[in-house]
Amino acid sequence: MGKGFTFQERQKVIEIDGDFFKIDLLMFHRKLRCMIAIELKKGKFKAADKGQIELYLRWLEKHEMQPGENPPIGIVLCSEKSDERVELLQLEKSGIRVSQFITELPPKEIFQKRLHDAIERAREKETSQKLLD
Repeated sequence: MGKGFTFQERQKVIEIDGDFFKIDLLMFHRKLRCMIAIELKKGKFKAADKGQIELYLRWLEKHEMQPGENPPIGIVLCSEKSDERVELLQLEKSGIRVSQFITELPPKEIFQKRLHDAIERAREKETSQKLLD
């Protein structure tokens, strides 16, 4: 996951109006100073997933956030991409991010290309960060 993430809880149970819900993973990011709720979904991202994670974020903000912390962030990891839905729902404005996770390795050529692209993005990010410092 990267530097700064600390594990807080798995399957965190929360109660809202007498109903119980479970946040798949609850993390804390030390540098960002905020909780991160992570939801794991099979299949494509659905509009209902936005409402679910927003509900969790507002609950965390109301019941768990400590003084000096920033508002929580939500991450929805899906097994299939749904870029247009994510774009149309304007999730960035809600502090929610969606990403795809893979459930099986792709063919070697595709895997190598994705790995190469990820390394290049990381290098570009590192270079731009050095310019800012």
